[in-house]
Amino acid sequence: MAKDSFLRLAGPIEHDSITNGDGLRAVVWTQGCTKHCPGCQNPETWPLQGGVEVPIDEIKAELKQLPGQSGLTFCGGEPFLQALACLELTRWAKREMGWNVWSFSGYTYEQLLEADPPKRAFLMELDALIDGPFILKQRDLTLKFRGSKNQRLLHLSKGKITRQE
Repeated sequence: MAKDSFLRLAGPIEHDSITNGDGLRAVVWTQGCTKHCPGCQNPETWPLQGGVEVPIDEIKAELKQLPGQSGLTFCGGEPFLQALACLELTRWAKREMGWNVWSFSGYTYEQLLEADPPKRAFLMELDALIDGPFILKQRDLTLKFRGSKNQRLLHLSKGKITRQE
């Protein structure tokens, strides 16, 4: 198997989440982040070699067993550090499961548009992106799906913003 047929996970796959996107969602927690935002709620996901490397086929098999989910969300860590693996799983989730796919990222939408081809390709497949680093001084617990005021919830269509909340 190619390296990109694995995804380094920070923990177990979550299901029935209502806090990481619209509807009931499966959540894949990716391992590894270089942003190290002060006040991050998931600092255990920072080490690039932490977590466990899991074959994408095993993740797909587990996701198939989750009834009632309407979508998949990538959280972390920084999902875009594993863009090729996330892209593979995203395409499968949309094609085989009929799910919409969201991702959180410490990068902004604009930075991802200028990033390397794997990151851009992953971005182009997403239905929504919550972008920007967490900024402790802008923390706001009243925001839907976001932790700080600088972060945006962007609804995407082929990588273009269709609606921003």
